[in-house]
Amino acid sequence: MSEERTASRFALRHVKRLKAYQPGFQPRGDGWVKLNTNENPYPPSPKVEEAIRSVSGEALRLYPDPASSELRSAAARLHGLDSANVIVGNGSDDILNLLVRSFSTASDSAGFTLPSYSLYPVLCGIQGSGTIQVPFSRDIELPTSEILECGANVVFLTSPNAPTGVGFSNAALRALIGGFDGIVVVDEAYADFAKENAVELLSEFSNLVVTRTFSKSYGLAGLRVGYALASSDIVATLDRVRDSYNVNRLSQAGALAALEDQNYLDAIVGKIKRTRDYYHKELSSLGWFTYESQANFLFTEPVDRSGETGPEVARSLFEFLKSRKVLTRYFPGHALTESFLRISVGDEDQMLKVSESIEEWLKDA
Repeated sequence: MSEERTASRFALRHVKRLKAYQPGFQPRGDGWVKLNTNENPYPPSPKVEEAIRSVSGEALRLYPDPASSELRSAAARLHGLDSANVIVGNGSDDILNLLVRSFSTASDSAGFTLPSYSLYPVLCGIQGSGTIQVPFSRDIELPTSEILECGANVVFLTSPNAPTGVGFSNAALRALIGGFDGIVVVDEAYADFAKENAVELLSEFSNLVVTRTFSKSYGLAGLRVGYALASSDIVATLDRVRDSYNVNRLSQAGALAALEDQNYLDAIVGKIKRTRDYYHKELSSLGWFTYESQANFLFTEPVDRSGETGPEVARSLFEFLKSRKVLTRYFPGHALTESFLRISVGDEDQMLKVSESIEEWLKDA
């Protein structure tokens, strides 16, 4: 049926041009080693399930707290802030969407680095806002001058960077935020695995927003909860455009329990970091360039047995691992990513399967 005869012809022009975000492949069936979406390989704190089970059926009849007040207060206490400095969302993606809606238009552009989280341009496309892309070089050093001069109204920076895992120091962030005439969003989805985080900079800069998620270190990707830390002025602005009941009652209860069990979080994060660092050495020992990661994944450039690298080599390993039911992430189409694979850090058995599969590929490639 032609577009002239379908209801889609009424869609806004910029929506028709939109290329939707593509999440990592979601397998069906058993036996997969799923290391393509940076999920936590370990379950969340046992207190999470207890908290969710404690929610009565009677309570589910009612709308949840629209502001997620208890969760805001708990996050504020954790970070030494006031609850007026916290906003909670349906995943940190919800927060990022609110930021684009609040601070970006066709003339007030949003900036982001490349490579980076591929959701940013999608959110901008939905909003119909202008975009400014600031490229990294292969060393993934923060391009401070280029960002300061880009002319964006709001800039998004993943720290640690996705998909490389490279972290940025607070000294580098301080120079960027202090010199930027606009809103700086430091997207800290992986901050619990990093050496530093930007929370301490909030007391210095009123134009800083720090976003966090429960999907990675807390192991709650299925609950879809995130939050942002910012000045009370920015939080109030985001609250104006936030959906009234954006976080359901069960997600609020589970996230609150997770946030209040920091001992469990520290143990799991420590375990993942040790595994990450061990396999960074393993991949590097193969002669593969692998970025020093401060996240829960490794970004590595495969070398085949002939000593070759490049997009075809990376795709070959990606497809080989998939044929062995090991899922990783491949990012074709960009010069800085097309020769690499991103491998989420799994548990010991999962990582052993990755290692054995790579050995098998090297014999066959």
